[in-house]
Amino acid sequence: MCVQLQYIRAIAALLVVYFHAILQLEKLNPDAWITDYLFGKSGVDLFFVLSGFVMWITTADKAQAVTDFWWKRIRRVVPLYWAVTLAAAMVALVVPQILKSTQFDIPHILASLAFIPWLNPADPTGEMIAPVIVPGWTLNYEMYFYLLFGLCLLVPVRHRIAAITALIGSVFLVANLAPESTAARFYGDTVIFEFVAGVILGRIYKTSVFVSAPVVAVALVLGFGVLLHNDYRGFELPRLITIGIPAAFIIFFATAIRIPDLKAWRWLRLLGDASYSIYLTHIFTLAGSRMIYPWVIGTLQSDTLFVVLMVAMSTAVGLASYTLFEVPVGRYLSSANPPRFGKPAKASNA
Repeated sequence: MCVQLQYIRAIAALLVVYFHAILQLEKLNPDAWITDYLFGKSGVDLFFVLSGFVMWITTADKAQAVTDFWWKRIRRVVPLYWAVTLAAAMVALVVPQILKSTQFDIPHILASLAFIPWLNPADPTGEMIAPVIVPGWTLNYEMYFYLLFGLCLLVPVRHRIAAITALIGSVFLVANLAPESTAARFYGDTVIFEFVAGVILGRIYKTSVFVSAPVVAVALVLGFGVLLHNDYRGFELPRLITIGIPAAFIIFFATAIRIPDLKAWRWLRLLGDASYSIYLTHIFTLAGSRMIYPWVIGTLQSDTLFVVLMVAMSTAVGLASYTLFEVPVGRYLSSANPPRFGKPAKASNA
């Protein structure tokens, strides 16, 4: 798999951490000048496009049983997510003042563990659809994507893109025609088509489309510029258009060139490997930062340095989680395989 995917994962995770760090600082000091520069939610859109891309390139050339596919995704996503969800629930029960966006609520906790869209009871507006670990709303989408994509493995490769597009499109249409509900709002969001865009880009990648290095460099600078500009401006347009299209543009050009795993960039690859841990654990680090804010500001006299410190601490905690939990648990679970069913369609070059 091209190493630049890991680089983009790292960038995406750090964007999300920065976004939440600014939101955290906004609560502590609304007058801090850096709070005017709120962007970074676009890291999620990069993850969605990357997800579809990776699902295609890892399944197009080989037959894979549906349950094998699902098991690989479950053992990758579930252990850490369940661990941090239960940890957050316990914190909300014992010391609720620490996690402002989390409330101990049994139905909400169970829905979170089952990846079911649910209104977050801690939201005073009663509008936010988010699990116990608020950034985990993206995982509700990811598990939905994996469920449908796994079913599409039963379809011949040449028809697979049409099948996943039709499935996701049909659910989107039904959700938008159905009466107002949490599920309808969630699955009727255009953001779900970012996964489809990633699948299509994966198909293009497998045809070995190459672009010269200078063109890629210019395109990536332009792509990230538009992505972050639209992210910052927050236009009143569907997210698929304002952020999803630039995210797909970035993934296309980033994968249109083959580059070696440069030693000087391996730190970024490591952050990409740990991006899932960084993404899930950073809310704990940022919540803890509230306790040290008075000391940091009293010593450093800089809100900007505090943001840098929050991002650095979140990265360090995420790396520790990856090394001490994600890797060993993943290694253990990889030795266990579920019974196979769902005969896969014959793979072909795609």
